[in-house]
Amino acid sequence: MPKQTPTFVYPVIRVLIILGFLCHAGFSRDAGSRPNIVVIMADDLGYECIGANGGTSYDTPNIDRLAAGGIRFDQMHAQPICTPSRVKLLTGKSNVRNYRAFGLLPVGEMTFAEHLRDSGYATCIVGKWQLGRGLSGPNKAGFNEYCLWQVSRAPSRYPNPGLEINGVRKNFQQGQYGPDVVTDYALNFMEKNRNQPFLLFYSMILPHKPHEPTPDSADWDPASPGSSSYHGDPRYFDDMVAYMDKMVGKIETALDDLGLRENTLILFTGDNGTDQPVVSKFKGRPVAGGKGRTTDAGTRVPFIANWPGRISAGSTSDDLLDFSDFFPSFCDLAGIEMPEEAGPFDGRSFVPQLFGKEGSPREWIYCWYARLKTHDPVKARQFVRGKRYKLYRNGEFYDLRDDVNEATPLTYSDLSGEARQRWETFQEILVHYDGIRPGSHW
Repeated sequence: MPKQTPTFVYPVIRVLIILGFLCHAGFSRDAGSRPNIVVIMADDLGYECIGANGGTSYDTPNIDRLAAGGIRFDQMHAQPICTPSRVKLLTGKSNVRNYRAFGLLPVGEMTFAEHLRDSGYATCIVGKWQLGRGLSGPNKAGFNEYCLWQVSRAPSRYPNPGLEINGVRKNFQQGQYGPDVVTDYALNFMEKNRNQPFLLFYSMILPHKPHEPTPDSADWDPASPGSSSYHGDPRYFDDMVAYMDKMVGKIETALDDLGLRENTLILFTGDNGTDQPVVSKFKGRPVAGGKGRTTDAGTRVPFIANWPGRISAGSTSDDLLDFSDFFPSFCDLAGIEMPEEAGPFDGRSFVPQLFGKEGSPREWIYCWYARLKTHDPVKARQFVRGKRYKLYRNGEFYDLRDDVNEATPLTYSDLSGEARQRWETFQEILVHYDGIRPGSHW
């Protein structure tokens, strides 16, 4: 199989190389200066929704400011829906290796939170869980503390929410708004741990359906039990994106107030594409949400990194990135090696690119996607893609430059030059991954 050199092949050499990049960028590795890491992941927010990327439908001034002061990546790809993306992000592995069922983080899989916690980081997750394992699930996944929706139940997540906080179910019935509650918990966590390195994973509740008024909407009702419709009204999506951006601003402001901003890396992304009822304006054209689909509209998500004084303001990158890349990147930032005993992993560090270095960019991304539990390769949607071309396991081949919505597959017999070469290379990769899916003992 044509290979991207995996990040786990030469761990010591890899760490030394990254150290060189970081030292050149003025990054110190002593324990006292290990950076705080804040990951903010919006729920159901595609690339086209952010103003800094070219979106014009929504107000995202705080996120746009992060992009203007940091680096914006144009080719970050998640899985098409929430649980597959979360499993991939937390474990650093393709879903083909460890995805078992919707709403489940498999027992026995090490997460980046576990590894950072064991290296001395305080860890916290707030927002949305949807990964099972019971009330102790977030702790077992490496988080010292949590304030989450959908750990063991799924009541209202917006007005008067039902949340779980460190193993205790708590119902809020005084007009509270779920995103405010979890954000305030995050702010408290950062303040408590201001004197040690911390990892905060803000797995946002917003702007996932049901689409309904926020406290900033003209028709907000603090007595509301939440929408009776699972979808709600898409016209409120605008308000929900604006409130999501407001929460991002609260996190950054709190870091400034605590004197932590210069030693904190903020990463902002989305877990998959925008929900399908939503149509957004992007660079002058309408873009329909593609959540659940394996087109760019379903997998391409915003990715912005901001670290004052460390990342050059106004930077951009079109390197291919994948959700499995977070785990090795966090290890590099923390100055620790990947836990090889928990591998094999599929990610590669994007830390060099944060600092304007070439790094080891991907030539391709492999995706295995199934919403429900399956071991049948025919039922799972699989593809390999580069920046331009994309090949599915069923033989569909697309030139994404000319057909980003994948309307008309190209025929192999009509291909020549680079296109034919990409098809043949991608086909070898797909065949290689056929033998990796674990057996039916799951």
